[in-house]
Amino acid sequence: MNSSETTHTFIDESRIFKTLAQKESASAARVREILAKARELKGLDSSEVAALTTVDHPGLLEEFFATARFVKESIYGPRIVLFAPLYISNLCSNECLYCAFRASNRNIQRRALTQEEIAGEVEILVKQGHKRILLVSGESYPGADGFDYILKAIDTIYRTKAGNGEIRRVNVNIAPLPLEQFRRLKGAGIGTYQVFQETYHRETFARMHPGGRKRDYAWRITAFDRAMEAGIDDVGAGLLFGLYDWRFEILALLQHVEHLERVFGVGPHTISVPRLEPAAGSAVANNPPYPVSDTDFQKIVAILRMAVPYTGIIMSTRETPDIRRSTFALGVSQISAGSRTNPGGYTDGVNEEDAQFQLGDHRPLDEVIRDLAQMGYVPSFCTACYRLGRTGHDFMELAKPGEIKTRCDPNALSTFVEYLEDYASPGTMRAGEKLIEERLARMDPAVRRTASAMIDRVRRGRRDVFV
Repeated sequence: MNSSETTHTFIDESRIFKTLAQKESASAARVREILAKARELKGLDSSEVAALTTVDHPGLLEEFFATARFVKESIYGPRIVLFAPLYISNLCSNECLYCAFRASNRNIQRRALTQEEIAGEVEILVKQGHKRILLVSGESYPGADGFDYILKAIDTIYRTKAGNGEIRRVNVNIAPLPLEQFRRLKGAGIGTYQVFQETYHRETFARMHPGGRKRDYAWRITAFDRAMEAGIDDVGAGLLFGLYDWRFEILALLQHVEHLERVFGVGPHTISVPRLEPAAGSAVANNPPYPVSDTDFQKIVAILRMAVPYTGIIMSTRETPDIRRSTFALGVSQISAGSRTNPGGYTDGVNEEDAQFQLGDHRPLDEVIRDLAQMGYVPSFCTACYRLGRTGHDFMELAKPGEIKTRCDPNALSTFVEYLEDYASPGTMRAGEKLIEERLARMDPAVRRTASAMIDRVRRGRRDVFV
């Protein structure tokens, strides 16, 4: 590893501001050149991204969105991967001004779930049909366990079964760790390690994080370096849009991506794009310093899809159903559904007062799946790549030439059929069966034979069928 690349100096703010200043009003001809390049599915550089941030003419914006749709369809097709967040603790030692979990907030009840309570939450999620969980915890762990609390929770999640179902992959969103703890996290069998920088702008970062370990910008931004050095080659980046100018944030995020590609040969597997939403006791969350309009939010998703075409984009239930629907075609490839953001929320129900933030989409998983199917999207619970070692470099070697779709499309359909057979309501079953018939008819004959054989095995009672 290049030691000069292990500090936070790879975020060059002066270069970002200079790039943005040079692209204050990109011409229509220049924008169309960039969109033509995006259709080659090789990504965009910072100056090209900066030019796209200036697009606001309705006609040109439609060309912009059409290009994002082309990129999304070319790489991901109609698949949308589903998961559920599992908040196991809201104990936290940080002072993030936008977060309800911050240490000084007296407006919420503090709670860390016991392992038995975690198992109860998981059982509920499994009975709904979930196969992927994103474990979330504040930066403080209960009792004498310390970091072992997280490792025990992961083990509990994997061991919990309900009927035909189980959680097949646990991803984690927890505070940055030292190298040795990242190695232990890798040993626990996680999928993706996810942490958000929140904002790349140093002055804003310092102002928003006045207390706790999270004050250390460099420690947080180098978390992926330590994770990758520990063998975790699937990492998930993210920003909290609304803390600072979204144009700056996107260019800084791309510098982070470029750093990981230079040093480790592979960038983040996913990028999350949450906007600030109201949170108990937070004036910042209730009145974002740099609010992002719905149109600009759609532009963010579209730009990221074109700039880093093979990276998954995650949309949470912070957003309303309508906003979520509008971003699927523009680039989103993973969504949460039926979410709760308070510890114990699946057992006890939604408690907005104790939640990390307010939700925009309260629909249960079955309703979300029915909506996706009616829109022509294939809900996927696939975890095959994690379990077969198709991560990091191996994933990209299949993704970039387009070969990954020959695995992803059959896997998506087989997991969808599994959901329909075991959990779906009658209305969702009807919408799902119609969609499956349509998707099979459109497949390449060889891929269709594989998918049909897998679906037949599921219908005959087999579970967890993948290639």
